Amino acid sequence: MSELPVVAIVGRPNVGKSTLLNRIVGRREAIVEEKAGVTRDRKVVEAEWQGQRFRVMDTGGWMPGGTALDEKVSRQSEKAIGDADAVVLVADVTTGVTEEDARMAHLLQNLSQPVFVVANKVDDPSREAQMWELLSLGLGNPWPVSALHGLGTGDLLDALVDVLPTASVDDEPDQADASGEKVFAVALVGRPNVGKSTLFNRLIGDERSVVHDMPGTTRDAIDTVVETEHGPIRFVDTAGMRRKARIDEGTEYYSFVRALQAVDASDVALLVIDSTEGITHQDQRLAERIDAAGCPIVVLLNKWELLDTERRAQVTFEVQQKLAFLGESEVVRISALTGRNVHRLLPLLHDAIEAYHRRVPTRRVNEVVALAQSAQPAPHGGRILYATQGATDPPTFTLFANKELHSTYVRYIERRLREAFDLGATPIKVRVRIRGN
Repeated sequence: MSELPVVAIVGRPNVGKSTLLNRIVGRREAIVEEKAGVTRDRKVVEAEWQGQRFRVMDTGGWMPGGTALDEKVSRQSEKAIGDADAVVLVADVTTGVTEEDARMAHLLQNLSQPVFVVANKVDDPSREAQMWELLSLGLGNPWPVSALHGLGTGDLLDALVDVLPTASVDDEPDQADASGEKVFAVALVGRPNVGKSTLFNRLIGDERSVVHDMPGTTRDAIDTVVETEHGPIRFVDTAGMRRKARIDEGTEYYSFVRALQAVDASDVALLVIDSTEGITHQDQRLAERIDAAGCPIVVLLNKWELLDTERRAQVTFEVQQKLAFLGESEVVRISALTGRNVHRLLPLLHDAIEAYHRRVPTRRVNEVVALAQSAQPAPHGGRILYATQGATDPPTFTLFANKELHSTYVRYIERRLREAFDLGATPIKVRVRIRGN
């Protein structure tokens, strides 16, 4: 697959960068709220205009000299600029040129890449005159745009794709590798501030998500495809999943929704737990939600190095008691900060990927199902007459039954299939079709 060109959208906080990204890609990809600092990580999504495919990179507001978190967000923006083939500097025409705009422009003036200055929030012609103040940034004529209403974005995109390296719409999408196979997706989920982003950065080998000790710094699902010795893996870092009762603002709500969507679209979930706090009620609820989605779970007890021997024994007992419903899910004790035991994750995921592609002979499937029925017959006279594996990626089994089977019994059969064929932490699908006697 040829690499698609990248467009970085940069600027100070709350000028409309995420709204412009959503407008370009034609859907609500980035979380948007009228509050500074909502976007904190780099987010990359694919877009297409006039037959040209490219990637758009949204960034947090550039705020050097601020708090420690501001500095980290600013470094992310600077990294995005260095990775881009073209840069879009967004300014708010209603506030004019600010000191932050001028400093950002100074940073961009020596770039070899093309830079486009966008005068955002030109919602009616009366505001066009205000945009000429942006000439003082020294980056050429501004482009009048209303990201919210779409005004002027077509002209901007026409100019933008003219300067990008060519990428055909027939190129392979980045959801698949060069062979056309779907890339195995792994979601990192957990409560806020348990170390997901630190782990994400260590796994992908790049400080992609902002890591800070303030809960909730990851507002969106951030994903990266990593080439490993076991093949490509898509890692998805998600926002901290809070209890619904505590989600009292729009940004938190959409972060929660994105995290659930990431779980639903992933093949394996890494449930990150802060072992210094033990297994909380919220950890249990999250595990139940992931398990209900049919997504296999690997439990990661993070910050393990901070526990003494007695506390480690207590947390191990809590896992056995409070997460017993996860069955044989792997439990790995790690330190995302120091890297301890993180190396164990890729072999685990490799085994899951191999199982993802596994095909089992029909004879063996029926032997396992027959033994399972002998050990535990289905309630209310239900009976599986025949079973087969109909597909791989993930393994998909079809049960032909004489009547509808209760969902708990189907889950029982699923567990027996998973154990018999060593499917471990990979998703499997079980479908039931009704056949007469």
